[in-house]
Amino acid sequence: MAKDGYKIKSLEPMNMVSPFIMVNRTGSSNYFTDRIDITAAEEYIRKKRKEGLKGFGMLHLFLAAYVRTVSQRPGINRFIRGQRVYARNNIEIEMTIKKELKLDSPETCIKAEYEPTATADEVYLVFNKLVDEYKNTSNESNFDNVAKILKYIPGILLKFVIFILKMLDYFGLLPRFLTKLSPFHGSLFITSMGSLGIPPIYHHLYDFGNLPIFLSYGAKYEESKMDKDGNITTHKYIDFCVVTDERICDGHYYASAFKYLKSIFSHPEILDNPPESVVKDIK
Repeated sequence: MAKDGYKIKSLEPMNMVSPFIMVNRTGSSNYFTDRIDITAAEEYIRKKRKEGLKGFGMLHLFLAAYVRTVSQRPGINRFIRGQRVYARNNIEIEMTIKKELKLDSPETCIKAEYEPTATADEVYLVFNKLVDEYKNTSNESNFDNVAKILKYIPGILLKFVIFILKMLDYFGLLPRFLTKLSPFHGSLFITSMGSLGIPPIYHHLYDFGNLPIFLSYGAKYEESKMDKDGNITTHKYIDFCVVTDERICDGHYYASAFKYLKSIFSHPEILDNPPESVVKDIK
């Protein structure tokens, strides 16, 4: 059993074999894009701000919706280690943040850990606490400290060190404190291109670590269309792009998961309470 998950033994034969055929994450990536009608989501965001959640926004809603999706579709929270498929024990969502929105402002990666029962309020509090801790202190994060140590290792030796780290990771022997810091280990990496005012991008996955999904979403935009009665209505949308490791679950499962995620944006009030039940992944 891995420190951050357990090996799944009941997969179909093809699913057991595919990681040996598609040996790296980059070569096993699938790309898709979709859009979300955010009419109900914007009303929900205004409601949460009135309730005292200062700065509650689309990012928090995406985070909460993803956590809720994992609670019902746990297969998207699997990962590959040593050419085997594992179910993750927890939900770890990562994001790169800057102290200030300036070109020369330092940045770091933060990792928020959630239970599948988390509500929108709980997701907001955990994430904002991490952001505030980084932005309101002059100290570097633990991840930055580790990166700084690696930076001072001479190039040829650093290549050997990374090789050793990859080997340890392959066999599940990396210390848990390192995988908890690592931006390459987790459930999901999310990035907001909307905050930069540009469309979402397809961001590659990493061949080091076990991160299976990268999600990017863009800026809000309006679109007018005619309904069946001939009336013109205007709706707001957000586009998002997703890159997935196809080895952890099949396309039908992924489609079901992201349809479920989209449905939450139509009824975000369900995030005010924990899910009625949490679906456990297969053994």
